[in-house]
Amino acid sequence: MKNLIVEKFKTFLSGIKYKRIIPGILIGGLAGFLYFHFIGCNSGSCPITSNPYSSILVGGLMGYLIADMF
Repeated sequence: MKNLIVEKFKTFLSGIKYKRIIPGILIGGLAGFLYFHFIGCNSGSCPITSNPYSSILVGGLMGYLIADMF
């Protein structure tokens, strides 16, 4: 059963579309974290950049959208 799930997951990831999207999400999440760390919001009133998790989430979403565009 476990091998079947692993094989289906490998087949899912072997698609050409996912070879662009997954790195896009990872790079976008990293960019979101770096934006939070170096620029961020000192006062805490910014809903996206005052929290590292939301910055990573929005960055990953932007990375997905840009990677899916091509």
